[in-house]
Amino acid sequence: MNRIQKPEWLKIKLASGAQYGVVSDVVKKHRLNTICSSGKCPNIGECWSMGTATFMILGDICTRSCKFCATLTGKPLPVNEEEPSGIAESVRLMQLKHCVLTSVDRDDLPDGGASHWSKVIREVRAVNPETVIEVLIPDFDGDIASMNTLMAAKPDIIGHNLETVARLTPLVRSRASYQGSLEVLRFYAKAGMITKSGLMLGLGETLEEILDTMRDLREAGCHFLTLGQYLQPGLKNLPVSSYIHPDVFASLGIQGRAMGFSHVESGPLVRSSYRAEKSFREVQSEYHA
Repeated sequence: MNRIQKPEWLKIKLASGAQYGVVSDVVKKHRLNTICSSGKCPNIGECWSMGTATFMILGDICTRSCKFCATLTGKPLPVNEEEPSGIAESVRLMQLKHCVLTSVDRDDLPDGGASHWSKVIREVRAVNPETVIEVLIPDFDGDIASMNTLMAAKPDIIGHNLETVARLTPLVRSRASYQGSLEVLRFYAKAGMITKSGLMLGLGETLEEILDTMRDLREAGCHFLTLGQYLQPGLKNLPVSSYIHPDVFASLGIQGRAMGFSHVESGPLVRSSYRAEKSFREVQSEYHA
């Protein structure tokens, strides 16, 4: 199968900056695990320089096998009960202004890992009271009790990625459903939480499908949105169907803001936590205007 050559606009800038150096030194010295580095995020330099980093909790083995993701699939290890204090201390050492927490799916746990999520959030808050806490959560299989457990810990932002359009969801995601993910976002938005979602483009979706999906997210109460180019992480993952031109991303960003999203980050290299701190500041100012 012929693979499409990456265009010039997907070249990654080298990381730099004083704050980047602080974060990088702490990560190396304490052997910390961040999605930024392990996931080879193209925006690591910019985010770390702005004092933002993303941690994965609940291990690195997922119970699902989504076709876009390179995370290992299998039987996860037992939950690390020392993780909440470890993450909290890492955030302190890295002097983070904005911390993003994410996790693998843990369908093996009765509550999908929600109670552990709660412990991590609360400990990070206790040790770092000034740090904004953003979470990028799984769907918890739509279990209301689990979703309430997480919400009770009061993260500042609750993100859950829709990932792709309705037609492609069964191909791209192994267990989560399109409507199910919309209901997760709707649940938190109705409860007054700031909500966030993201889409990967270039999997074979049409422009109208993208716009319909954006409308569905707004109808569910989603406050802000990230749109980025899908990049195939490994040979076993879905191939890239097309590379979306930056002008198209720019246009989608304008249309998203016109739909009522409080903030839209739209560009080839955009990922879920890209400019997360800036997004939160803008939504905060809107809420307190």
